[in-house]
Formats: sequence, structure tokens, C-alpha cells
Amino acid sequence: MKDKVSLSAYTAIGFMLFALFFGAGNLIFPAQLGQYAGENLWPAIIGFLITGVGLPLLGVIAIAISGSANLQELSSRVHPAYGIFFTALLYLTIGPFFAAPRTGTVAYEVGILPFVPEGSEQTGLLIFTLIFFAITLVFSLYPAKLVNNVGKILAPALVLLLAVLLIVAFFNPMSAIGEAQEGYTSGAFVTGFLEGYNTMDALASLVFAIIVINAIKALGIKDKGQILSAATKSGLVAITLLGIIYLGIAYLGSTTVGTLGLFDNGGPVLSGAASHYFGNVGSLLLAVMIILACLTTAIGLVTANAEYFNTLFPKISYKVLVVFFSTITFIIANFGLTNIISFSIPVLMFLYPLAIVLMILTFLSPLFNHARIVYVATIGVTFLISIFDGLKTLTGTLEIADFAFMVPVLDFYESFLPLYNEGLGWLVPALVVILITGIIARVTGSPAATNVN
Repeated sequence: MKDKVSLSAYTAIGFMLFALFFGAGNLIFPAQLGQYAGENLWPAIIGFLITGVGLPLLGVIAIAISGSANLQELSSRVHPAYGIFFTALLYLTIGPFFAAPRTGTVAYEVGILPFVPEGSEQTGLLIFTLIFFAITLVFSLYPAKLVNNVGKILAPALVLLLAVLLIVAFFNPMSAIGEAQEGYTSGAFVTGFLEGYNTMDALASLVFAIIVINAIKALGIKDKGQILSAATKSGLVAITLLGIIYLGIAYLGSTTVGTLGLFDNGGPVLSGAASHYFGNVGSLLLAVMIILACLTTAIGLVTANAEYFNTLFPKISYKVLVVFFSTITFIIANFGLTNIISFSIPVLMFLYPLAIVLMILTFLSPLFNHARIVYVATIGVTFLISIFDGLKTLTGTLEIADFAFMVPVLDFYESFLPLYNEGLGWLVPALVVILITGIIARVTGSPAATNVN
């Protein structure tokens, strides 16, 4: 049994974790932020990095600290039913509802759309996603090492190509940094913070952390402290790479508006930049690599969802679930990238606070002796606030009036909750509840939650 992980080992695990994180959202959202933040790029990107980079690292560390075998076991500290609800919703969010369809639409908008005749965009999307998710279906039905090996080659190659593009853009920008758009003219930091939700990496980290921990254990490391140390170092490698890419793509986006114009999403920014600097050859090379990279991500997401829901419903075969999730993903992808992003925001406004609070509880759990009352009360309060945040965002997305029952609740939240108008109204109440119930738990000796190692 080893007593520590070597530098080369946790660096390799860190690169593996980076490859797991690196997907469609990591390309389009910093590009869109750069375009819209313009002259307020730096406060916006700092906020983005906190949620897009900092929270994924905390997610990995939280799972390592908890000693849980998986996310469902950790979230079951609140209640077994909540554990299933939270884990299932998280898998569906990073899978067939939003992240998996996004792989197809990003691959299309970056790789194919520039070559599609005007007026045929929707037909092109339908044909492309049919082929894209048919391939996803086949490889997900018969998982092979080929997909993993291709992914290991593609991720470094795509990063290298992006590095060349970003370096050229840095020394030879298309145009001056543009003006800040609505949402970034004031409060750019908070807007960037909330935009970081869209990467979904903090949610994914709660799943990917188990892969990291198993990789560390496979090296012969058994000591909990060493596992935590190696997971933290591996996480730092991954998020450092992500952070550098985010900074570069955001800067690139901020210098493209004068030449390319302002886009509804970040998809066309990279293809436009590649075409500007390297012509059709550059656009084609970028297109092929992004399509293949998105394809390997899609296969991984469909496979992960089919495996998880097969454990929940063992009577439904893995292959039936693969067909089901691939079909749902294909259908949703044809709503288009902009619509997928718009409808994912309400779910993320609901789900992200619950995930962040679960991380906080995991870190603080030893201080209140892992008492279930603290988990239940804190998640309960966070749920009551975040569910209304999600509903409020949804009504705006659908362009319908707020439901009547929401009005007095929202008025109360806006009047009494600190940071509510900044999208962080859940934060202070959650911390206060942890403090109060934590003291009660220590004084009364409240029973510990289950699934605590």
C-alpha cells in the first residue's frame, strides 16, 4: 500500500478530470460572456471563475471529505428520498435534458452551421443531430475503449488548437474590446457569477469526483487523508487548465464584436474567429475536432445516465435506457442551442443552490457531529428559496405573468433576504440555519445522519 501519490500520478489524474469537465459549455459560455461583458470583462470573468472553476474544485473535495461511495449516498444524509430526487435531477440536467443535447447543438453551430445555406439552418440541425445522436446511441449501446482512447487524444489536441487560436488573438485582436451589454453595464461580477452556473461543472463534479477517488485508490492509496490530498491536487490541475481556457476564450469573445457582431450564444464566436485568422482550413479543422470531442462527451453522458437509472430501475435494461435517453436528447437538441440555454437557467437557479449548500454542509459536518437535523433544516430552507428563484426565471423565459401565489412570496424575499436581487438570496439564510441548528445539535446530541463514514 502506497502512502502518497506522486506528482506525475496526480497530474495524470488531473488531466483526466479536466478531460471529463471539458465539453461544449466550456467553449460557448466564456465566449458569450466576453462578447456581452466587453469593457467590464474582468469583474465578469472573476465571478464566472468562482462558479465555473472554484465550485467544481469544492465539489471534488467535498466528495473526498465525505467518504461517500456516490452522490446519492451523500445527499441521502438529508433523507433517502431526497437523495434519489436530487441525484436523479442532477443526472438528468447534466444528461438528456440540457448538457447532452447541448453537445449536438454546439457541434452543429460551431462545426456545420458556417457551411449551411441561409434558410436551411433548422433542416441542417435536424439532419446533423439525427446522425450525431445515432452514432451516440450505437457507441452507448456497446461501450468500447475506443471512445475513451479517442477522447484522450482529442482533448489535448483541441486544447492545443485553441491555444494557437487564443495566442494569435491575444497578439493580434480582431478589434478593440467592445461596450458592455445589458446585464453587464452594472453588476458584472454577479452576472458572471450566475453565468458560471451554465457550465454545469459544479454539478458534474459531484459525479466525476467518484471517478477521481477510484483512480487514486487504484494506485494503492487507502489513507483518507492521502486520498483527500491527492484529490485536491488533481482538482487543482484540472481547474487551472479550465481557468486558463476560460480567460483566453472570454478575452477572444470581447474582441470579436466589432468584426463578427453580437451573437445570441457563444457558438459562432469560435468558428468565426478560426475563419478570420486561419481561413476555411482553420474552420474545418476546428469543426472536426469539436464535433468529435462533443460526440465523446455525449456518449459519456448518455452512458452515465443509463447506468445510474438502471440501478434505480433494474427491471428496465441498460440498452432500453440508452435508446430512451438518446431519443430524448435528439428531440431536445432540435429546439436549438439558444432555447436549450434559456430553459436550462430555471433548473440551474433551483439546483445550484442545493448543490452548493450540500458542499458547505459536507465541509462543516464534523462541527455539528453530522446531525441530520442540520442537513434537513438547511436544505429545506434553501429549497424553499431556490424553487421560487427557478419558477421566477421560468415565467420570464416563457414570457407569461408570474403565478398569483408567487407574488407575495417574491415580495417577501425581495424585502427581507440579503443578496436576493443578485440571485444569492439563499446564501445568508442557509448559513444562519447551519449556525442555529448546529448549536442545537451539539447541545442536545441530535442523531447523526446515515451514510456518514
